[in-house]
Amino acid sequence: MKYSKEHTWVTIEGDTATVGISHFAQQQLGDIVYVDVESVGSTLAQDAIFGTIEAIKTVSDLFMPIAGEVVAFNEALLQHPEKVNKHPYTEGWIIKIKPTQPQEYDLLLSEEEYNELYAQV
Repeated sequence: MKYSKEHTWVTIEGDTATVGISHFAQQQLGDIVYVDVESVGSTLAQDAIFGTIEAIKTVSDLFMPIAGEVVAFNEALLQHPEKVNKHPYTEGWIIKIKPTQPQEYDLLLSEEEYNELYAQV
């Protein structure tokens, strides 16, 4: 698992990558009440906005950790957006993508690097 500075995580298995937000990000947002992703089928660049996440007091953009085609949205989040809070790295994943620039993965932050930057904030 690797992290972007915009608080998304990504794992790659085969030719598909799974993307979600970090534990730190969900803690900062608070109770998630809605996740909106209208980019399924779109090919987006690294750092492009692929959707939004709404908490009780704020709405935040979601940014692509690596470039790719958005091939799936975790539809369970429509009925249970709280999965992002409870299980950000498993059941709370947000999208699946087919990477178009897989080498970008190697430039992302390791868990240790991410935690050094944000866990102490």
